[in-house]
Amino acid sequence: MYGDDKTVDKILTELGDTWAVVGLSSNATRPAFGVAARLQAFGKRIVPVHPKAETVHGERGYASLADIPFPVDVVDVFVHSAWAGAIADEAVAIGAKAVWFQLDVIDEAAYARTRAAGLTMVMNRCPAIELNSPRHL
Repeated sequence: MYGDDKTVDKILTELGDTWAVVGLSSNATRPAFGVAARLQAFGKRIVPVHPKAETVHGERGYASLADIPFPVDVVDVFVHSAWAGAIADEAVAIGAKAVWFQLDVIDEAAYARTRAAGLTMVMNRCPAIELNSPRHL
């Protein structure tokens, strides 16, 4: 497993409240939309990151992680696994504390690189599911 419960809990409760959600758009049918709403309900500031740079859930969007003009604590990745490694590398470059690859987003090499760079990382899990677990209710 790529992130045990202790690591998940650390990201959710200790590493900060600003979450860049890569792949988040105003499309309410996409999983990122609902997960971002759940993160907000849990007190996280979400930052939409999508080429369209749309405002979502009242938060201004940005086209890339590098465009965000303030610190980001966690980068939550909702893109195809083939692109996820580049996003993880960008998360390292902007000084994020953690990277979270969503369900079915798997890149073992990116996981190893990100951890080697000193970031906390979870892969193939969903923070909305984790926030609904008995540990966080």
